[in-house]
Amino acid sequence: MSTADRPRTPRTPRPLRSRERREEIIHLAEDAGPAGVDELARHFGVTPSTIRRDLTHLSADGRLARTYGGAIAVPRGRAEPSLRQRDGQAYEAKRAIARWAAGRIGAGQSLLLDAGTTVALVARMLPTGAGLTVTTASLPVLGHVQAREDLTTRCLGGRLRPLSDAFVGPLTEAALERLSFDLAFLGADGVTNDGALCEAESEQTRLKELMARRSRRVYVLVHAAKLGHRPFHAWARLEGPWTLVTDDGAPPETVEEFRRAGRDVVVVPGAEPNPNPHSTKGS
Repeated sequence: MSTADRPRTPRTPRPLRSRERREEIIHLAEDAGPAGVDELARHFGVTPSTIRRDLTHLSADGRLARTYGGAIAVPRGRAEPSLRQRDGQAYEAKRAIARWAAGRIGAGQSLLLDAGTTVALVARMLPTGAGLTVTTASLPVLGHVQAREDLTTRCLGGRLRPLSDAFVGPLTEAALERLSFDLAFLGADGVTNDGALCEAESEQTRLKELMARRSRRVYVLVHAAKLGHRPFHAWARLEGPWTLVTDDGAPPETVEEFRRAGRDVVVVPGAEPNPNPHSTKGS
């Protein structure tokens, strides 16, 4: 019998404090596989809404990854870092990628800017006086654009996810369904050559899929260390064509794997102040 099929033994009736219950939820998810809300509610003798609050709390701390109807354990050593912790990682590569992305933007366009440190750098580099409309669920992006009188800014509300400093969830998705965009710039925790984007939570991946569907042109901005990276269990698969933009720290064989899989890949020199990007496939 696999760990995912192993029945969970109902615990003793003694009620647990929230902290104790959450620690036990983590142990159950690690030992017996995916944890469902209803099953955990029966196990602890509490309501499903109490378990949902526990899972939201643990997910916000990066200790569990949310799934449909429950949560799964984050592999040990793979706890999700906060946006602040990631801010300085591969900074020069991110800046080069963001500069290239900002150079794709034309006057009067409607832009959708995802969460993430690289996309936040794009917000800092938006051209001035271009009559742009910027839509985002990211607090750092809002911080960069809120004082700019030459931009029209729209914020997507929802549940604030502290680790990514961005809104997610049904309210965010409902707002997106009413909008469309010329360009979308997406981030990811990992990208594989079969076209999947990896994130910590299913709410994040659902949002990326919807963002891509509502946009005419989609760019996925990730530095080289994220190529082939699978840190978490939630995946987005984008329905239409999209362009992967990375830096020249990516091994040529890795870039070639993406190209052979039919991916449109742009490799941006990471050390040059004014990069002249080249594409491994027409961009």
